[in-house]
Amino acid sequence: MKLTKEQEIIVKLAKDFSLREVEPLAAEIDETGEYPDELVQKLKDTGFLGCIFPKKYGGFDTDYLTYAMIVEEVSKYDVATSMIISGNCSLSAGPLAKFGNEQQKEKYLTKVCNEGMIMGFALTEPGAGSDAAGVQTTAVLDGDEWVINGNKIFISSAGIADLYIVMASTDKSKGTHGISAFLVEYPLPGFTIPNFENKMGIRGSHTGELVFQNVRIPKENLLGKLGQGFQISMQALDGGRITVAASSVGLAQRALDEAVKYSKDRAQFGKPISKNQGISFMLAEMETKLAAARLLTYDAAAKKAAGEPHSHEAAMAKYFASEVANFVADKAVQIHGGYGYTKDYVVERLYRDAKILEIYEGTTEIQKIVIAGHVLKRK
Repeated sequence: MKLTKEQEIIVKLAKDFSLREVEPLAAEIDETGEYPDELVQKLKDTGFLGCIFPKKYGGFDTDYLTYAMIVEEVSKYDVATSMIISGNCSLSAGPLAKFGNEQQKEKYLTKVCNEGMIMGFALTEPGAGSDAAGVQTTAVLDGDEWVINGNKIFISSAGIADLYIVMASTDKSKGTHGISAFLVEYPLPGFTIPNFENKMGIRGSHTGELVFQNVRIPKENLLGKLGQGFQISMQALDGGRITVAASSVGLAQRALDEAVKYSKDRAQFGKPISKNQGISFMLAEMETKLAAARLLTYDAAAKKAAGEPHSHEAAMAKYFASEVANFVADKAVQIHGGYGYTKDYVVERLYRDAKILEIYEGTTEIQKIVIAGHVLKRK
């Protein structure tokens, strides 16, 4: 695929930034599990946190394919850092840009684009993971305010974000049509974040629980229409799945590069292990699957950029690319042998980071349900 001159420039900026700022800190971020405040401030300065939004609000109007390439590039060096970008653009500020009214966008989207404000997307609950329709958090209108009660789990940027899109039931009798979306600032009375997850991978991306106890927000903080929350969530997840696929491609590319380098440097039986057919066949399979994953990801991103339906393509890209990332990371560790199991080599971290790619933004199994649904609708 030939990139345009503009795409080449933007992708090079992302690569240069990642090499200069992300790569030197990636191992430390993983080891400590601390949120990389200084790095995120530099991310804000690049404008990547709001790059896909209109120039009117301070964004760059970057098309979705180019944006996916940015995420891919950053993911080569640290998936947690790329998650901070994609969590803002795809899942959180993305719905605000599409469904928000002008007043909401002027108030909040301009802060995302111009100040790098971090946002969070709060859908998942203890009883509503893959079953996104099972939301139990409620929002009740009381005069000119909505009163929110409930709790959310596994929320990215918990405790870091200044603004969350919160899904809550406004009419349980209507099922998915009774779920609405709300813009909830943090902090507010009754809005607490009691704990954070100690994760296996992507440790620099904070994940935690949100608790709402009679949290009051202005009536005008309803996002979109009443009962539109489930639709907003599904569209947000479609965009998010493309960026998870892009993260998967970036991670897999780094794992393959590390495996190739190591196989050339490491000698056994008097020759580099890359000369052994067993190793070379692994590399061939890794390369081929990665190329296919990249094409699926770019196709989904291009369709979204063109404003075409892309739910099917997003699900296929997310499903396939995330599994490829796990496959390639696994083989990279195997090629490194015992060294691959130590923290001295980056493939150990890549192996741990890869697993979440098959889980968040809809598990592999959920993607198969989505894909099958599209297939079975054909005449």
